[in-house]
Amino acid sequence: MAFFKRELGPIERFENALKEKLAARQKLADRLSFTEAELAEKRTAAEQLAVAGAAASRLDRAEASMRVVEDRAKSLRAALAEFDEQVGSAERALTDAKAQRDRDAVADEIEAMAAAIERAAPGFGAGAAALIDAVTKSSMSIPEATRFSTSVDAVRREVLSATDLICWELRSAAVRTRAGNVNVAAPALSESDQLPLMEIDRQLIYTLHPLRWKEGTEVRRVPAFALVGLPKALLPAALAHQHVDHLNARRVQTLMHLHGSNGLQGELQPDDPQIIDLDALIAEETPSVQADVA
Repeated sequence: MAFFKRELGPIERFENALKEKLAARQKLADRLSFTEAELAEKRTAAEQLAVAGAAASRLDRAEASMRVVEDRAKSLRAALAEFDEQVGSAERALTDAKAQRDRDAVADEIEAMAAAIERAAPGFGAGAAALIDAVTKSSMSIPEATRFSTSVDAVRREVLSATDLICWELRSAAVRTRAGNVNVAAPALSESDQLPLMEIDRQLIYTLHPLRWKEGTEVRRVPAFALVGLPKALLPAALAHQHVDHLNARRVQTLMHLHGSNGLQGELQPDDPQIIDLDALIAEETPSVQADVA
């Protein structure tokens, strides 16, 4: 009957190697201890012969015997020092293997979360589509129902785009975790990146240039290559001038792979000439629109 030996994992291999190194070191240390005790006896005997005034031949033999043991002890000390280095290396390897195991476990959880989100997304899309169909396929046309259908469709598109983004970010985090990157956790949102206020109708959008606009008494500034909830009143002008783009746009996917979704590093200065003032942009367009109407 054939027996199959189970293949050991990295941690078990390193643990076994460390045990073997420690056992070998202990044997060597025992030999050194025995040799040093013998050396002490040889030295004592040579000293006693010298004090007693023994013949030169006896002293020569005692010194020669002592030197042999002394050389052996020196070799054993050097070998023990080398074993100490090997034990230290084996301990570090075991520590690294355990840390990698823990990182892999965290990365697996992150990837499982991304996979669960991807599996749930079609169900959400189908549910939203059923709500839309309930309105659009009806023979009745009621404004309230039409507005509801339009809102649901907008939310559906936005959620599905955000699903692609979060799954990509989660898998990127899993890769960084496996590699031992300490910056695994996503940075905390700054005040300007907090979730948008409910009273302002917004849409998640990706910035292509640094932007500025005013919300009440607050002036908001966001860097380029950032995911932001832009007020929908500013969205047409920002899209028309290609200062932002939708999350499902092909170039946005490429830019997110290159720069992420937190924007370029560095604080935006209020007088930075590269910042696009969306309020001023809309104000410039308003006279031409009024002229067209006239």
